[in-house]
Amino acid sequence: MITIRNAAARGHFDLGWLDTYHTFSFDQYYDPNHMGFRSLRVINEDTVQPGNGFPTHSHRNMEIVTYVLRGALEHRDSMGNGSIIRPGDAQRMSAGTGVRHSEANPSAEEAVHLLQIWILPDEEDRPPEYEEKRFSAEEKRNRLRLIVSPGADDGSVSIHQDAKIYASLLDEGQSVVHSLANGRSAWLQVAAGSVTLNDIGLVQGDGAAITAEPSLRITAREAAEVLLFDLA
Repeated sequence: MITIRNAAARGHFDLGWLDTYHTFSFDQYYDPNHMGFRSLRVINEDTVQPGNGFPTHSHRNMEIVTYVLRGALEHRDSMGNGSIIRPGDAQRMSAGTGVRHSEANPSAEEAVHLLQIWILPDEEDRPPEYEEKRFSAEEKRNRLRLIVSPGADDGSVSIHQDAKIYASLLDEGQSVVHSLANGRSAWLQVAAGSVTLNDIGLVQGDGAAITAEPSLRITAREAAEVLLFDLA
């Protein structure tokens, strides 16, 4: 079964410095019918204007993955980490017992467009952790590149949950296929372009909850970027 979460139905706030869309309930946006999917709790699509950002704030007991689509994002946290992540980077922060961090657009000219993803941890109150790795466009071109997994498989970023995230850059007309093991579910998020998922059309910002589908075929109707979540 495939259930579509249309882009236009998401929670939306335009604060001037931040234009944000919430796939699931988050902060001031609450929809009891969209509280998450399996361990996937948040997918926020954020566009942050030049020289702006999220001031220092706290998180606990959440696996936070940041994936930049365009521009650059500067990260600083109470663990002493400081870096600038760009398209191709996957950043994971395990908030655990508690961490304070800030995220800002360091550019004076270009907006940063990103997806912030929260996944519930398999165990609470772990020590906080931070990790980031880079995955080239060619690694993702017309294939599903594993970027996050519980065992850091295939050079991916590790995570404290039975969840895997794949990224793909698809040329027009190209397809990728993914098999779901018995009892597992998936979520597909279209980050750019448009695709068909088992012949169902999806456009930028759309998401799809997938259950009891043993095989997924994702085909680009135009050049597209997608994230696929394989979830227990």
